[in-house]
Amino acid sequence: MRTVLVTGPGGAGRTTLAAATALTAARAGTPTLLLTQGRGPAPLGLPSATEPTEPTEAAPGLHVVAADPAAAFRGGVRGLQDRAGALLGLLGAAPLEDGELAPPPGLAPYALLTALHRHASDAYGLVVVDLPAGTEGLALLAAPALLRRYLDRLLPRQRQAARALRPVLGRLAGVPLPGEEWYEAAARAEAALAASEARLTGPGTSLLPVVEPGRAGTEALRLTRVAAALYGVALDRPLANRVLPEGAFGAAAQHAALRTYEDAHPLPHLGAEPAGPADLEALGAPLPGAPVPAPEWTLHDLRAKTGLIEWHVPLPGAERAELDLYRFEDELAVTAGPFRRTRPLPSALRRCDVTGAALREGALRVRFRPTPGLWPEG
Repeated sequence: MRTVLVTGPGGAGRTTLAAATALTAARAGTPTLLLTQGRGPAPLGLPSATEPTEPTEAAPGLHVVAADPAAAFRGGVRGLQDRAGALLGLLGAAPLEDGELAPPPGLAPYALLTALHRHASDAYGLVVVDLPAGTEGLALLAAPALLRRYLDRLLPRQRQAARALRPVLGRLAGVPLPGEEWYEAAARAEAALAASEARLTGPGTSLLPVVEPGRAGTEALRLTRVAAALYGVALDRPLANRVLPEGAFGAAAQHAALRTYEDAHPLPHLGAEPAGPADLEALGAPLPGAPVPAPEWTLHDLRAKTGLIEWHVPLPGAERAELDLYRFEDELAVTAGPFRRTRPLPSALRRCDVTGAALREGALRVRFRPTPGLWPEG
């Protein structure tokens, strides 16, 4: 199964082109699932009152699911209250009713992640995901790994001792400690997050950038390439939307920007927003092709020349001022603009100290010096 994550700045036509790409694939005979937010793209002709939280057929071979933040939030709170019932009762806390639960702002991306985990399956040859606009959607690529890291810190894998001591600690403290169900819930969450991480950043997934040629589109495309390289996600040929014909007012600036986008696929300006499936097909959105794989992080042993080992992090398009590094024990966190990724250090680098870094030829070169006493002589 192939997963295409459609990204782009707000107003660039991201949702419309996600629908057009999904429709093109379905028309070509590929069973396709479109994941979006809200009530689904209007041009697909779904009833305006329909919020398809379950797969709903919008065209032959095309199903649509809309992520529902409110339902995801209510389900999460219900599950938490069920597991913590004894502790809440001891504290005199009254459970919250469904009617008084309203999702706080910022949950929409995580509801989309939940919908992806729940509905993406091998029944579909292609899953098209309409990510939230701009950097919010791109940052979602890091969410499963980040949440797994937090979960492991709160309930570490080495928790057998805690299980054995739980009854004794409970009697000493006089309050019930987390029961077996908490650990089981953590294991389920770990498995779900691992599956979501594989779906978002695995080998069958690619980012499809949608931009409108111009200054904002150029910056959005740069950030998309930085995020794709940092998170290790393949990159599809960008879609340049609403391209004006030669000679039209404003076309010169558009075409000048378009020439800098290398292999972007231009799509015409229809003069109005698509009003139905026929308009979506008129856009000419191509089938997802073979994406460009993300470059690997590579180790370079330069001890014979400089006494150092370098870890090269490919970041094409990144700017020096937006980069930052942080080492915590055996992990290295790399920040590039609004994006951050934490990776375990290779075993050799765990016995080294970070001495600096430099951005050269589109790669962040992190320098390590072997720690005296941890390396054998010679």
